[in-house]
Amino acid sequence: MSSLRLFRTARPAAARLVALAFLPYGAVLACHSIPSATPAGIVRHASATLVDAAGRTLGTVRLTEAATDAGGPLGGVVLSGTLTGLTPGLHGLHVHGVGRCDGTGAFSTAGAHLNPDAHKHGLESADGPHAGDLPNVVAAESGVADVASRSTRVTLDDGAASLFDADGSALVLHAGPDDQRTDPSGGSGARIACGVVVHD
Repeated sequence: MSSLRLFRTARPAAARLVALAFLPYGAVLACHSIPSATPAGIVRHASATLVDAAGRTLGTVRLTEAATDAGGPLGGVVLSGTLTGLTPGLHGLHVHGVGRCDGTGAFSTAGAHLNPDAHKHGLESADGPHAGDLPNVVAAESGVADVASRSTRVTLDDGAASLFDADGSALVLHAGPDDQRTDPSGGSGARIACGVVVHD
């Protein structure tokens, strides 16, 4: 009787083995080649080298877009870098909607802030912010400022808020602080440096 029970128990397993043996070889391989997850990691890189009206290079800001998880949404664009030769204090920094940084005309060729959704300016505005709005950078007494911020309103991929649309984009640094409320640029004053965003 025990041998009969053993036989009945073994039959389904044996049947599965026989069925597997008749599967196409490629199908068996496919079952084992599908990864359980794609590791999260950096997916896109860009940079902008900021130059003042006199042609002096103030530094390079690197832009990195990272995936939050396998197949998940992108985790925003991280900006990092060091700028030098600045007046001590706060300086407005924004993404502008045109990738041109002609030195004449206070870098007016960079256009207005990137703002595909027609919002008001300012990270603290109830009707804002622009897609291109960023926190102020702080220059020390030495004139050195570290850029360290993250924006989920822009992308290095395709889309309305892409930094690589038909006319590109630029990072523009201002002479004074951005109050994060006042249109069109937070009262941050003249444009003192500009850098076209390019692929790395």
